Amino acid sequence: MKKISLVLLSLSLIFVMAACGKSSSSSSKETTLTVGASAVPHAEILKKAQPLLKKKGINLKVKVFQDYVLPNKALASKQIDANYFQHVPYLDLYNKQHKTNLVNAGKIHIEPFGIYSKKYKNVSDIKNGATVQISNNQSEQGRILLLLESKGLVKIKPGVDKVTATLKDIDNFKHLKFLSPIAPALMPKAYQNNTADLFAINTNFALQANLTPNKDALILEGSESPYANIVAVNKGDEKKKAIKELINVLHSKDIQNFINEKYKGAVLPVK
Repeated sequence: MKKISLVLLSLSLIFVMAACGKSSSSSSKETTLTVGASAVPHAEILKKAQPLLKKKGINLKVKVFQDYVLPNKALASKQIDANYFQHVPYLDLYNKQHKTNLVNAGKIHIEPFGIYSKKYKNVSDIKNGATVQISNNQSEQGRILLLLESKGLVKIKPGVDKVTATLKDIDNFKHLKFLSPIAPALMPKAYQNNTADLFAINTNFALQANLTPNKDALILEGSESPYANIVAVNKGDEKKKAIKELINVLHSKDIQNFINEKYKGAVLPVK
C-alpha cells in the first residue's frame, strides 16, 4: 500500500509540476507593448484600452511625452513600439526632415483644431491688422490657414496644396500680422497672457489649459478635417499582431463611446 501511495503521490507531483509549467508557459505568451503618447487625450484613451488589450494577452504600457519631437525619436530608435500623438502631415514632414521610416498604422481620432481669442467674440468683428499667434509646428501652418480661410480671413492662392500651404501662399487681404511662431505647448500660456488677438491652439493643449473647444474656440475644425491623429510605428511593424490588436481595440465601440462621453465633441473618434 505504501508503494502504491508513493507512486500516486509521485504522479500527483508530476501532474502539478506539469500544470504549473503549462501555466507559466501560457503567461509568458503575454506581449508587452509600449506606446508613447501625449498626456491628453492620447494617454487617457490608451489607459482606457489597457484592460481590453489585457484580455487579448497584451500588456499595454503608456509612456507620456510633453512635446512633439521626442515621441518620434524614441520610436525611430526603437525605445518604444509605437506612438500616438500626431497626424499624417506631421509624420510625413518628420520623416522627410529626419530621414526616418515611420508609418501610419491606423487613424484613431480627430482633435478639432481651434482659433481662440480673448478680444473677439465674433469672427465678423476681427479688424484689419489683427495679430495672430501661430505655433512653430510647420506641418500645421496649412491647417491654421485653412481655418482662417474658412471664415474669409485669408485666401490661399490657387494651385497651392492647402494642407502644405505656408504664409507665403496666401492673399492676406486683411493684413493680419502673424507673430513669431512659438512651441505648441506654450500657446495656452500666451493665450492666458493675451499677447495677441488670435491664437491657434492644438486641442490637446487647449484641454490641458481647461479650455473647452466647443465653447471657447472662435473658429473650430469640423469632422471633415484631414488631420486625424494616428498610431505610428516603424515600417513593417504595422503588420504585427499586437499592433493590429491595438488598432482594433482603439476602433472598438467601447473606446468610441469613451471618447464621445469624456470629451463631448472636443475629440471625435474616426469612424
